[in-house]
Amino acid sequence: MKAWRVNELGEPRTVLQLEDVAEPTAGDGQVLVKVLATPANFPDVLLCRGQYQIKPPLPFTPGVELCGEVVAVGAGVTRAAVGDRVVGNPALPGGAFAEFAVMNQANVFPAPKALDDAEAAALSIGYQTAWFALHRRTQIVEGDYLLVHAAAGGVGSAAVQLGKAAGAKVIGVVGGPEKVEYAKALGADLVVDRRTEDFVAAVKEFTGGHGADIVFDPVGGDAYAGSTKCIAFEGRIVVIGFAGGTIPQPALNHALIKNYSIVGLHWGLYQAKNPAVIDACHEELTRLADEGLLKPLIGERLALTDAADGVGRLGDGSTVGRLVFQR
Repeated sequence: MKAWRVNELGEPRTVLQLEDVAEPTAGDGQVLVKVLATPANFPDVLLCRGQYQIKPPLPFTPGVELCGEVVAVGAGVTRAAVGDRVVGNPALPGGAFAEFAVMNQANVFPAPKALDDAEAAALSIGYQTAWFALHRRTQIVEGDYLLVHAAAGGVGSAAVQLGKAAGAKVIGVVGGPEKVEYAKALGADLVVDRRTEDFVAAVKEFTGGHGADIVFDPVGGDAYAGSTKCIAFEGRIVVIGFAGGTIPQPALNHALIKNYSIVGLHWGLYQAKNPAVIDACHEELTRLADEGLLKPLIGERLALTDAADGVGRLGDGSTVGRLVFQR
């Protein structure tokens, strides 16, 4: 089969090589799927660079989520059968940027019937991350002001839609006019282009001086620093990641004086610590998709052969919306 492989660490365009490799087999408690669609995610960029918290042995295939058709099941599998359309996370080092992939059954979920292959493929990491950030870590309620950084990105776009589904007033921060239009299409109530506007002032004006009740921050750096200037009384800043490249050093005296919380979210830790909650989250996401309240907006649908360039552009920050590779 064809698979993109990383034999040495570096920038995706350089280190991703399309190779012929042996088709994997499903072991006990695993399923083998034909990959129908797989999105590019920022963790794929970090995996190529060797900067992700999980460091698979070389060589490996990136691709951390997929929609696939089950073609074989190992002993003890009860969550899927041959022919099922499923979504979830492949078992690294054999990621989803390949024609076939193996998944541990704990990471296999039914694909929502309301979504096509590309849309369903994008439902796993980004939407689960956003759901846990908003509903587990910051307890979003109707009427909250939600500030979403990188609102046109993978997890940011999910946070916008889930925030609206929860009844929040959503402010999206993006970089560039194309991303402004994309965030508006997601349903954001206000979209701020950070390249030409001061999001701190925009948040204060939009909220009538109240500030953001929740800040969803996958960027870090200046995004985090600005967020502390427009956070509401008893607001919550949820730290998702550091796509901006700079890890903030919070001034805890500032959090004390302004009475706000800083919380972290490591979505993958739930797989080890509380997997039942992940199952419940997928059921809720499926319900929202079936009701038309949640639908990943796919910015580009590309062939698997375009993976190196697509992941490279994602790393450059030049993509708009979800970028998905399909068979």
